[in-house]
Amino acid sequence: MKGIFSFFIGCVICFAGVFSPAAEAAVALPEITAKSAVVMEAATGKILYEKDMDAQHYPASTTKMMTLIVALENGNLDDIVTVSKNASTTEGSTLWLEPGEKMKLSDLLYGMMLISGNDATVAVAEHIAGSVDAFAKLMTAKAQEIGAVNTSFVNSSGLPDPFHYTTAHDLALIASYGYKNPMFKQIVSTKEKQLPWAGKSYNRDLSNENRMLWLYNGGNGVKTGYTDAAGRCLVSAAERDGIEIVAVVLDSTYMWNDSIALLDYGFPQLHSLEVVKKGAVLKTVNVIAGKKASLPLKADASLNIPVAAGERDKFTTEITVPDKISASVHKGDHVGKVKILYEGREIGSANLVATESIEKKSFFSALWQKLFFAMSYLKQTLV
Repeated sequence: MKGIFSFFIGCVICFAGVFSPAAEAAVALPEITAKSAVVMEAATGKILYEKDMDAQHYPASTTKMMTLIVALENGNLDDIVTVSKNASTTEGSTLWLEPGEKMKLSDLLYGMMLISGNDATVAVAEHIAGSVDAFAKLMTAKAQEIGAVNTSFVNSSGLPDPFHYTTAHDLALIASYGYKNPMFKQIVSTKEKQLPWAGKSYNRDLSNENRMLWLYNGGNGVKTGYTDAAGRCLVSAAERDGIEIVAVVLDSTYMWNDSIALLDYGFPQLHSLEVVKKGAVLKTVNVIAGKKASLPLKADASLNIPVAAGERDKFTTEITVPDKISASVHKGDHVGKVKILYEGREIGSANLVATESIEKKSFFSALWQKLFFAMSYLKQTLV
């Protein structure tokens, strides 16, 4: 039996200490050239600015974010992929793969995200799903699952097709979902990478095409894109003080400037609030048959939330612990969990762990305790 305890975020602040939020900065609305755009806080999905964000567009190579997500969730990074002739002859940007070449799946993922290798996306799709068509169905299904409901994928690369489309909002949702996976974040934030090149005396030297990794303080992703049909597209992201913001520009004349303007607009709208401090004791649980009757539980990690003005009451915390546990218990054992929710949806969590070890009472110890209480009771009745 587990007990669940919910509190408004104002109640949780007592765990982390006093916080005095800085006054919200007045920031002018960004002037951008993109036909569609959005800037969104990744954890909560809060829209900080949008311009026609639900309009349908070709995504070009920003498609590869979903290719990466599906590959990470359905593949094994250490798999050896054999490149088909079909993959090696894929049009557009390339990793220069040769038919029959063997590469680790992880290397192909770096190749498709850093220099947008279309051939790499086909090799990945064929390895995981058997064909690009089958893989694209997985991509669309995943998009629908995470709420990107105005998106349809028919290939893994982003080459133009009337039935291959998305929106700025959907791409922000896809990127935000991706950042929950540490490997996604690692790959899209990598500036440079060397990959093996079979049959050559040198490696493939890759430099990430996403200039935001160099241009923007805290920049950590995510993907560029361009075709004549799509125009210049960029999904960018940055993290500061534990706050992750995603910006999307589609069909933009000046995509770097647009993206910088959007991120510069987004960050001042939020402040980071530590609501759970690592090591803070949040709950005590009863212990059955232990040498101690109760056990304090502490958080094994700090939890910060990105708060916008007037939105603190949209956050709650939920603590889930058993009504009681049985000895023995070891220090550091996971006993419960604390979750942070935004409008009822979980955006972060930490384990509640035992602060100390509690041994189980021995048979003789338990028997002696019962005899002690019985003798004490008898003595009182005889006086």
